[in-house]
Amino acid sequence: MSPLFRRSLRWLVWIACFSLLLGCSKSDGGKQSPGGPAQVKLALNWLPDPEFGGFYAGREDGLFKKNGIEVEILGGGAGTPVVQMVATGQVEFGITGADDVIVARARGADIIPILAVFQKSPQAIMAHASRGAKGISDVLGSGTLAVELGLPYVAFLKKKYGFDKVKIVPYDGGVARFVNDKDFAQQCFITSEPLAARQKGADPSVFLIADEGFNPYLVVVIAKKSLWTEKPELVRAFRRASIEGWRAYLADPAKGNAVIAKLNAAMDAETLGRMAAVQKPLIETEETAKNGLGTMTRERWEVLGKQLVELGIITKAPPPDEYLMALE
Repeated sequence: MSPLFRRSLRWLVWIACFSLLLGCSKSDGGKQSPGGPAQVKLALNWLPDPEFGGFYAGREDGLFKKNGIEVEILGGGAGTPVVQMVATGQVEFGITGADDVIVARARGADIIPILAVFQKSPQAIMAHASRGAKGISDVLGSGTLAVELGLPYVAFLKKKYGFDKVKIVPYDGGVARFVNDKDFAQQCFITSEPLAARQKGADPSVFLIADEGFNPYLVVVIAKKSLWTEKPELVRAFRRASIEGWRAYLADPAKGNAVIAKLNAAMDAETLGRMAAVQKPLIETEETAKNGLGTMTRERWEVLGKQLVELGIITKAPPPDEYLMALE
């Protein structure tokens, strides 16, 4: 099952899980013994893999401890309700996407983003190179496309191009149909399905959704706003350690990948290395060269909020000034 399939499941369980989690026990909010590090939990929204490499590198290299934090990293899976876990105090920090943050706030969850790892979204559409498509508009001109219609970026593509010339079928989380059908295209993460398809002998062309104008930050670290209000230095320290961890992982992913391989038996060293290489230019961009890893801009959040309203996903976008804090 791919990262995109897990996102569609999260959207389906959002409301149901929120009410259930209200009654669950809460985390200690960065509990700290005298003279010791603050103990916090970070909930991932998928299984351990390179998209979380910087957090594992930060833990293994002692960068969280250097910043006074002992972090427990909780692996996720399909439908893991990270937003709800953070909003209801089950964990101090979590990983989600910028679109999920805005939708959650529009529905009453008082969460805030503290850094964004992926500056360019890895969400994409892949088609067989033999079709000669030059972009997503060409892919949508014929054949079959497997997507999850409930995802925001799919709604964006439908609004921009229409799906009247392509047969839409449900995305099943794998690449078997793609490999066996030259007229079959599908949603993907650039770091996942294309690599799997190539391993099976296919030659996919991959087109990023971000290049079409829908580019939410991904692997966004979130916290409950009350944690920021009550313990701003803890939030700043976690952000600082995370960025240091990502800096170390991007320089040399080997140590982080070794940890991930132990936690996720489906990943071998070669695959982990390829994934880390593919995602690197989506994390290190011109924007991060100027403003540092994890940077976020008010303009990007404002544009995304307007897009989600235009797509009918939310009725009103929460003002960025309500959730973008002075984290530096």
